[in-house]
Amino acid sequence: MTRPAYLSLSPRELADRAEQALGQLAACRLCPRECGADRLADKWGACKTGRHAVVTSFFPHTGEERCLSGRRGSGTIFLGHCNLRCVFCQNSDISQGLKPGGQTSGVRPQTIAAMMLQLQEEGCHNINFVTPEHVVPQVLEALALAAANGLSLPVVYNTSAYDSLESLRLLDGVVDVYMPDFKLWSPAACRRYLMAGDYAEHARAAIAEMHRQVGTLQLDADGLATRGVLLRHLVMPGLLEETRAILGWIAREVSPDTFVNLMDQYRPANRVAGGRFPEIARRPSRAEIAEAYRVAREVGLHRFAAEGPQ
Repeated sequence: MTRPAYLSLSPRELADRAEQALGQLAACRLCPRECGADRLADKWGACKTGRHAVVTSFFPHTGEERCLSGRRGSGTIFLGHCNLRCVFCQNSDISQGLKPGGQTSGVRPQTIAAMMLQLQEEGCHNINFVTPEHVVPQVLEALALAAANGLSLPVVYNTSAYDSLESLRLLDGVVDVYMPDFKLWSPAACRRYLMAGDYAEHARAAIAEMHRQVGTLQLDADGLATRGVLLRHLVMPGLLEETRAILGWIAREVSPDTFVNLMDQYRPANRVAGGRFPEIARRPSRAEIAEAYRVAREVGLHRFAAEGPQ
């Protein structure tokens, strides 16, 4: 098995990285919202998360991309809340619906470290942090503890790509596989459907930084991801111009060797299911999915697939 990136750092270096990151919670600028909340004092802004990260579930996930799930599953840790407000979110109960107190009171780093070690004991191929954009310091803090106690699995950073460059630079030399979404392109669509008109500009910067750190996706002899960027794009009904712009940018500005998962799993959910966004209140058609594939080939991408999450 390929040695995970974070094990190239000494325990002291990894702990120092976590301490540096935690200090930035005092006036938080760790995501593009830049709310300035003193999260060390359990204050919070859009992410509804104070000093400690919220974990909603953790388990061996067999429905991720095959290169992550393999035969024994991806060790997935779902983090509560999100810094986006996607109107079509299929996990809105944990990304947007949680309230302060109770389930959202946060989990101490020792507990998250124990989760990682349990997932390793269960045979998972990697540790997969889902929606970690707003809790990078807490992830680093827990990872330092887990590594000191024998963790040796690759780390997957599974993100919406609404990340700050400051956060991502704290992860340089720590994360093995970045798995960003690139959801939408135009400011108007980002504002209407994600509640973040600046989403695409931050996603472009974030994905470029991820690629700088780890390069294109590398697989081992068993077809498991060991390092690199695995990019997801959800094909949405009536928004193929968004898809065209995103795929063209990836091929031109990142690399035509980028592995892109063109996902056809969109369905009306959250506020869309409530009838407030009728223009996207349907599944994408077969013709739209086929056109997304055609566009991917047209712009020069050659490593793309439609697989997982199942």
